[in-house]
Amino acid sequence: MYNVIVSRKAEKMLDKLPNEYYKLVLKHLLSLEQNPRPFGSIKLAGSENHYRIRAGVYRIIYSIKDNILVVEVIKIDHRRNIYR
Repeated sequence: MYNVIVSRKAEKMLDKLPNEYYKLVLKHLLSLEQNPRPFGSIKLAGSENHYRIRAGVYRIIYSIKDNILVVEVIKIDHRRNIYR
C-alpha cells in the first residue's frame, strides 16, 4: 500500500474545487493508495516518473517513488491550465 502525500500547492487547489469535482478528485487520490498506475494513467513525456490521471475536467499530476512506496501529488488543476 502506497502513502499519498499532497503538496501544499495541490492542497490549495483541492480546496478551491467545486463540490462535485472535489469528491471526484478525492476519490481518485484515495485510489492511488492501492494502485498508483490505474487504468487511464499516462506517463508524462520528458519526465522520469510523473504521471497524469483524469478526474472529469480536472487533471492530477503526481510522481511515484516505488522504492519507498510514496505517491506525491504535485498539481491539481483544470485541463486548460494544468500544462502551463
